[in-house]
Amino acid sequence: MTQEITVHGTVAEGYEPVREEFTAFVATERVDYEGQLSAYVHGRRVVDLWAGDGVDGDCLYGVYSSTKGAAHLVVAMLVQDGTLELDRKVTYYWPEFAAEGKGALTLRELIAHRAGLVGTDSGFTPAELADDRAMAERLADQRPFWRPGTAFGYHALVIGALTGEVVRRATGRTLQELYQERVRVPYDLDFFLGLPSAHEPRFRSTLPMLPTAQQRALLDTVPSGPHTLAAIAFNEHAAEPTDLESLLNEPLIRAKGPASVGGVASARGLAGMYAALLSEIDGKAPLLKEDTVAEFGQYHSVGYDLVARAHKSYGLGFQATADTWHPFLGAGAIGHSGAAGSQAFADPRSGVAYGYTRRRFAFPGGAAPENDRLAGAVHRAALAH
Repeated sequence: MTQEITVHGTVAEGYEPVREEFTAFVATERVDYEGQLSAYVHGRRVVDLWAGDGVDGDCLYGVYSSTKGAAHLVVAMLVQDGTLELDRKVTYYWPEFAAEGKGALTLRELIAHRAGLVGTDSGFTPAELADDRAMAERLADQRPFWRPGTAFGYHALVIGALTGEVVRRATGRTLQELYQERVRVPYDLDFFLGLPSAHEPRFRSTLPMLPTAQQRALLDTVPSGPHTLAAIAFNEHAAEPTDLESLLNEPLIRAKGPASVGGVASARGLAGMYAALLSEIDGKAPLLKEDTVAEFGQYHSVGYDLVARAHKSYGLGFQATADTWHPFLGAGAIGHSGAAGSQAFADPRSGVAYGYTRRRFAFPGGAAPENDRLAGAVHRAALAH
């Protein structure tokens, strides 16, 4: 049934088809839909749209694993600076990591989800999940779940803690502090790794997924069990199992901004970060050089993901977006989706930087299905100019 939900905001000349696509999509959604769409092309914002009751472009949402893009932008900047070296062993920075046969793993392998360290045997407490340093200390002592470097699997809740500990050992600063100083503040981005209390009134809590009967049947067919790699990776085996749908509704998670999943952002903030990564903005040089973008966008882990039990592709810290989500994008596109449905990426070949948020948790998790049509519309408009 068609719903009357008004789309607000602006698009640049030539990007009217993006507004039309967003409007057509919104008309098919539930009456309580909330979402935002933003895009830049070569550093210029060309799409700034939103829809939903009480929503505007300044609202903030939990963006879950889209946070990993911000975390690994910091890592990429430190590699570019020469502070970190991808082919050094993790133990060069973090000696305690060598326990239980992990001593040979390189930083390159770690950020390509190849460590085999997706969680701990007993899981994390809610307080530990909010604290990257606490998780890192537990993970240093953990025996890996596969021989490091031989396979890959999504380190869903821990990759930011692992890479963040390397960053802290190398710089004396937390990943969140460096992101704040070098990325968020200089570009005034509404993308926070640690939400200040002053911005809490702008936050819109995540609403639970409402699958159809057919979708619920599909979810029920997914193999499950408390000791599977997927359960361990998503902390479902802990004494207090993690409820992913409500994770970002916890004030402690938002306040501390764990670097795997704790980010809070608007679509403007997501797209703006990737625009700053890729393009000159307001006279500021891109945060990453072309060679760095190419290095981090190069495929490093492609094939069967042991956690997701499906074909996945990762660069370094980022998802290989053209293979994992949107095959129309150029080779080397980098980004990261979030479990509730957010999506964000940079496509160096077209100059597109894209951000999307939504309030209600999307089926089946990861980038919401509408991103394919919305990102496609942005990409087509960009190529036409």
